Amino acid sequence: MTHPLIGISTYLDEAAWGVWKLPATLLPLAYPRLVQRAGGTALMLPPDAPSRAAAVVARLDGLVIAGGADVEPVRYGAPTDPRTGPPARERDSWELALIEAALAAGTPLLGICRGMQLLNVALGGTLVQHLDGHTGGTGVLGLHTVKPVPGTRYASLVPEATDVPTYHHQAVDALGNGLLASAYAEDGTVEAVEPAEGGSWVLGVQWHPEMGTDVRVMEGLVRAAASAARP
Repeated sequence: MTHPLIGISTYLDEAAWGVWKLPATLLPLAYPRLVQRAGGTALMLPPDAPSRAAAVVARLDGLVIAGGADVEPVRYGAPTDPRTGPPARERDSWELALIEAALAAGTPLLGICRGMQLLNVALGGTLVQHLDGHTGGTGVLGLHTVKPVPGTRYASLVPEATDVPTYHHQAVDALGNGLLASAYAEDGTVEAVEPAEGGSWVLGVQWHPEMGTDVRVMEGLVRAAASAARP
């Protein structure tokens, strides 16, 4: 059985373990576990020189851009709202380069939360810098309903309305070039994006599938990656 290699971008932060408190590349265990449950092999991709992104993507069968810090507004030409969090510039540069390399190579790509927002920004879109009602409070996941748009890739994976785990205060505003919205929250927030035309497998979801029990979105990525995997 083929277990495609799925790269996952990581956080860059300070962490404590044992007697140590040091800068670290971090990834909540739920991300690689979801890849594994869906049939893939997970590989962590810590921030690196953007010039290396294409070579890295060339060795992957699929790519996940993980959640995390707010995208720096300068990336989409906006002033910084006071409610926007501190920038993660190394992640922004690295992950935008990964996204651009994956799109150019036709590598299956899934953006999760921040990852969906970065996909939109990479294609010229903009973000809403603050909205309420999409968390359960500081450090607490929220839960709300997402409705698919019929006829989209997302709807082919999850055809019914579902309750999803969510934790974000920013969202897609103007869609990036060539993207369409493929799911919405009940308040009208764009909850999934994908290319309007066919081509390689690309999807962004605003919620956190790794924190739930529904593996269908990740299974879609892994199937596409298995089809594209090198012999």
